[in-house]
Amino acid sequence: MPRDFGGHGIGRRMHEDPHVPNRGRPGRGFPLRHGLVLAIEPMLMAGGSDAYRTDADGWTLRTADGSRAAHIEHTVAVTEEGPRILTLP
Repeated sequence: MPRDFGGHGIGRRMHEDPHVPNRGRPGRGFPLRHGLVLAIEPMLMAGGSDAYRTDADGWTLRTADGSRAAHIEHTVAVTEEGPRILTLP
């Protein structure tokens, strides 16, 4: 899981604060509060490292060692009752 990527807040703009790192320590980081909507975007890499390269299009990422990778995203609203995954049917 690459350290320099992660999720983000989402609202009036596609990418807003806070940055939601893919890695971290429990109890640290930005406190979640009612009304916050987040895009959670983990990336998993099957190779031996989290090194990657960017293609010439400036958007496509590939693992540096050519191994397989997967990227998924869910949009989650923080409600008074707890998290609500908005991207599930």
